[in-house]
Amino acid sequence: MVSDIISTVEFNYSGELLATGDKGGRVVIFQHEQESKNRPHLRGEYNVYSTFQSHEPEFDYLKSLEIEEKINKIRWLQQQNAAHFLLSTNDKTIKLWKISERDKRAEGYNLKDEDGRLRDPFRITSLRVPVLMPMDLMVEASPRRIFANAHTYHINSISVNSDHETYLSADDLRINLWHLEITDRSFNIVDIKPANMEELTEVITAAECHPHQCNVFVYSSSKGTIRLCDMRAGALCDRHSKFFEEPEDPSSRSFFSEIISSISDVKFSHSGRYMMTRDYLSVKVWDLNMENRPVETYQVHEYLRSKLCSLYENDCIFDKFECCWNGSDSAIMTGSYNNFFRMFDRNTRRDITLEASRESSKPRATLKPRKVSTGGKRKKDEISVDSLDFNKKILHTAWHPKDNVIAVAATNNLYIFQDKIN
Repeated sequence: MVSDIISTVEFNYSGELLATGDKGGRVVIFQHEQESKNRPHLRGEYNVYSTFQSHEPEFDYLKSLEIEEKINKIRWLQQQNAAHFLLSTNDKTIKLWKISERDKRAEGYNLKDEDGRLRDPFRITSLRVPVLMPMDLMVEASPRRIFANAHTYHINSISVNSDHETYLSADDLRINLWHLEITDRSFNIVDIKPANMEELTEVITAAECHPHQCNVFVYSSSKGTIRLCDMRAGALCDRHSKFFEEPEDPSSRSFFSEIISSISDVKFSHSGRYMMTRDYLSVKVWDLNMENRPVETYQVHEYLRSKLCSLYENDCIFDKFECCWNGSDSAIMTGSYNNFFRMFDRNTRRDITLEASRESSKPRATLKPRKVSTGGKRKKDEISVDSLDFNKKILHTAWHPKDNVIAVAATNNLYIFQDKIN
């Protein structure tokens, strides 16, 4: 089924909850179960906590356009009380959801019987005080706000600001700033739409707020550049404060250079000192104080460089891979094809390729590193680059904010892996 293909994965701030969105507009939330007393060496597992339909398919009659229900992004808000809040968005509409628990219900009403039928007013002779009685736990998801009609193009990013009051949403040509309490207006803070659309040379591909400075945000473009903007400089951030771009090596230029240099994801490190960008073949880490080149570059699947022609023909070259940091910013992770995902240790510069597959994911099984051979003799454990399955791709991954627990979305399967505890 196409509708259950996972389109976004996101841990909340504590890592206790993990949300996934899919192409059918559903949000599924998993909750981390506590470790059991009799098996203390096993970490608790993630079990389904709540499932709800976030978006429905719509039709824009003015433009004769179908609007998909697919969830493009989910972002959690910092928890303020017993309930949890998250933002979810499809191409056009952002919704704020409240997820709350109910385990008690009021009984002993004056005007109603226990089964809900109204009582005859003439038979009510005494006044009852309702009491709260325990009931089975119910998890309710209710829409609290709907932020609509602010984007002409498809929304590709939402990011909650560090002031926990505002958030930004980005589409191909504009970025809007919203207040979480106000649904009927937003402020357009970036607009790169040219007066004549035939002069359009680049689009916005991703945007994110700085984790600590609520006036700073970045956005990446299809030209492989990143702009850092400061909202204190002006109401419209059409002039960036910093411009990050790596000069291209003319000797490696090809027909595909522009396509593969487009940035599909940008993420600030938790410390706020670095940011990471993902393009088609690599992940780069940038120091915010150095604009002319990244401080680290990691090749994700360099062996595909010789295959770009066939990847262009089957449209895979336009796949948008995401990337994520671990909780201490010491390691990064991103996906690849054949259900492979890659992890890079920034301190030791070691990297590993792992596979998310049903065969290797028996509970408590240890993942074996995978290697791809690019020609010549293939070793016993290696897989040939020609036999990679390009329909199996890992675009969405998430890392627990504190522990070594990762979530990997492989088409319509969600895999959760964790570090072994000795």
